[in-house]
Amino acid sequence: MSDELYRPYLYLITPPKLEDLDTYSKELDAALSAGQVACVQLRLKDASDEEIILAANALMPIAAKHEVSFIINDRPDLAAELDADGVHLGQGDCDIAQAREVIGHDKDIGVTCHDSRHLGFEAGEAGANYVAFGAFYPTETKKTDYRPEAKILKLWSEGTEIPCVAIGGITAENCIPLIEAGAHFIAVCSSVWNHPNGPEEAVKEFETIFAKRI
Repeated sequence: MSDELYRPYLYLITPPKLEDLDTYSKELDAALSAGQVACVQLRLKDASDEEIILAANALMPIAAKHEVSFIINDRPDLAAELDADGVHLGQGDCDIAQAREVIGHDKDIGVTCHDSRHLGFEAGEAGANYVAFGAFYPTETKKTDYRPEAKILKLWSEGTEIPCVAIGGITAENCIPLIEAGAHFIAVCSSVWNHPNGPEEAVKEFETIFAKRI
């Protein structure tokens, strides 16, 4: 992922459960057709390896068709097995050096850093390709005890060239302060997949906002 233009990009996270993979595949295809999405993260916390592999095999070709990176949450072993574009690690997952050894040097590694630039700098020094801060707003997608202020994005972007992702309860209505603070990527889940007019319309709304930043 890169920040070639002065504008943010969407970082889509899958719903925590994919009850109907065929239906979701069509929704993802429509969403990726609606705007410039940088990444799709497959995040199935309570799924078996078989379920993750099944979902990845269905969704990765859709991401590839739209030239969108496909990231596996937590599991560098599965990311390597599936030849995904990278892995996203939480603070409780394996360390970056171990993940790099598993997935190789041509893949992306992202790291959750909550509300801590210190964790971000540690991740960058260890070889992370991007860091994620949040949750900036209340969210039901993932339990979090951290609530950083938007200024962490400004301080981060002024102090390093490593891209940062803003995450947590972000919608088209509340994303502008995070963009103005310097977020390179805006991570979204429920605000896209639960949008009353569908995921495609949700991505279009974000795209309209992002395009003004060029």
